Amino acid sequence: MNRKNTGTRMKDKALLFINGNPPKTLPNPDHYHLVACTDGAFHYLKNLDFPLKKLDFISGDFDSHSGSDENIYQDKFIYTPDQNKTDFHKALEIILEKKFKTVDVFGGSGGEQDHFLGNLTVAFGFKDQLNIKFYDEFSEYYFIPEKFIAENVKGKMISLYPFPSVKNITTTGLNWPLTNGNLSITSNIGTRNFAVEDEISIEYEEGDLLIFIGKNYL
Repeated sequence: MNRKNTGTRMKDKALLFINGNPPKTLPNPDHYHLVACTDGAFHYLKNLDFPLKKLDFISGDFDSHSGSDENIYQDKFIYTPDQNKTDFHKALEIILEKKFKTVDVFGGSGGEQDHFLGNLTVAFGFKDQLNIKFYDEFSEYYFIPEKFIAENVKGKMISLYPFPSVKNITTTGLNWPLTNGNLSITSNIGTRNFAVEDEISIEYEEGDLLIFIGKNYL
């Protein structure tokens, strides 16, 4: 669904930057009630002239932290040294502790692909506690519930990715619809489809499903 830019901070929504490819277009921090980044993402935000004073916290083990000019932001640092968890995982824990339920994530893809897969796995672990939506230059992507509708998507690339399998899936509004089909990461995935209607619907009975909504395809 497209979110409205109201010009005011949304008290139920957090914005998080993590250390993948920097976004080509920065989101407006004033549209969020909480703005945060991992320590690695802090560097690209500084280089992109992001208003760092808008950050509520910077978390991580600070193995990527260097530069005396960053000391003025040390009051925003939250040190999370646990090497059994990624910086993304630890940042989500902090956001959850602060009682937020929705998180827009930038910098989740690009770079080393094991990081990208790891970010998806982390998001999967939080999917019952947080509504996590990733954004990059190609698409937005997130886990969807068993009954799902997306609006204003006509002409956009739609990819469905089972994690790792989905049973009895039915879709409407796509160029190649599914009716009581099954998807599996090992045999049949639903990538590179596109929406032929302004609204698409997806229903499935069992499993977990990622949707990728891309830029205009047609």
